[in-house]
Amino acid sequence: MLKKILFFLLVPFTVLADDCVQYKKTPFVNIKNPKWTTTVELSDDPMDEYSGKYFSFKLHGTTETSFVEKYEMDFNIIPENDGYCIIVNGVDATLGYENFLVKIDKSHKKDSCSYNAVLKHEQKHIDAYLSILTDMEPDIKNSVSNAMNSVMPIFTPDIKSIDSFVEELYKKIESHPEIVLLHQKINAAQEIRNKRIDQEEDNRELKMCD
Repeated sequence: MLKKILFFLLVPFTVLADDCVQYKKTPFVNIKNPKWTTTVELSDDPMDEYSGKYFSFKLHGTTETSFVEKYEMDFNIIPENDGYCIIVNGVDATLGYENFLVKIDKSHKKDSCSYNAVLKHEQKHIDAYLSILTDMEPDIKNSVSNAMNSVMPIFTPDIKSIDSFVEELYKKIESHPEIVLLHQKINAAQEIRNKRIDQEEDNRELKMCD
């Protein structure tokens, strides 16, 4: 996980340790998608037939990717008479897909009609992944915003303990119920959209190469 911690040492205030809550603020939330690339390669071995619950078909290509999630939080560290208050200012979050890997069955020679037909089909899968980010943009922003806003200022009596407390803040964000639910929605959308492409396509363009 990539982390960016900005410390602002402010003038001490004479308050009790549990008064850190008075510094609670609505954190800013900036969200961007990662830069993504596409790599195409022939499979080392012939691809097997895919057998699903409702249908099966001969695999000619696959698209692999992973969902990236990085948070870079900004903090204020306010010294108190007997310790420090850690306050979250906001977060720069990166969520989305990167590094799509398209594998095409080795039976299709590069730049052949069948190769290009399979590649065109796999591009539809890539477009499906990216469309999820577009369609769910409001959900992603709301989920991250609500997770961030749930984080309360933390008191620590020892400046040496600040790093461990900050680490705990990151864990709270990642395990927040709205972030967990967001991942479930994204995973469901991936499965539905990719299955729909394979069911509706039925290798029409590939069959035209015969």
